[in-house]
Amino acid sequence: MAMADDCPSPEEELNPLEVREPGVEDLVGLCRALNSSGARYLIVGGFAMRAAGIDRRTVDVDLLIETGPENEARVFLALESLPDKAVRELKPGEVAEYSVVRVMDEIVVDLMRSACGIEYAEAAKDAVIREVAGVPIPFASPRMLWRMKKPTRREKDAPDLLFLRYWFEARGELPPEC
Repeated sequence: MAMADDCPSPEEELNPLEVREPGVEDLVGLCRALNSSGARYLIVGGFAMRAAGIDRRTVDVDLLIETGPENEARVFLALESLPDKAVRELKPGEVAEYSVVRVMDEIVVDLMRSACGIEYAEAAKDAVIREVAGVPIPFASPRMLWRMKKPTRREKDAPDLLFLRYWFEARGELPPEC
């Protein structure tokens, strides 16, 4: 399903009867496939917050991707590793056309052209690579997560922003300007 907004509305929230919550093993498997295909991507959202140190759940895997046709094809190829192969319903160019394209497979994967106006090329400069179960995974840094979440003013981002504020304070830093 293609959407024209960075943030799903409440009526677009996940139906728990159709999909399941992704686990770390899902993230690892997906990133292994993305890495194997040579895709340029960055994990943002809930899993990136978890990589920064907050213990919280997430309902999807958020991928900020480089939206050129070759990379989009690599990402689509990697998403075919998911059981339902829902990515086959997408058309080339949809990620570049919309801000977010939601892939409703066994787990939900949001393919993002930008997160609060920050595109892959900018965010990738500040990526944090963490090895999880032997797979190197590029995550948005805490600084980038702050810049992505601060402008949204979404209620669900408030705990993440509080955690990030403490993260910066513990290091004697100020959060970045948005």
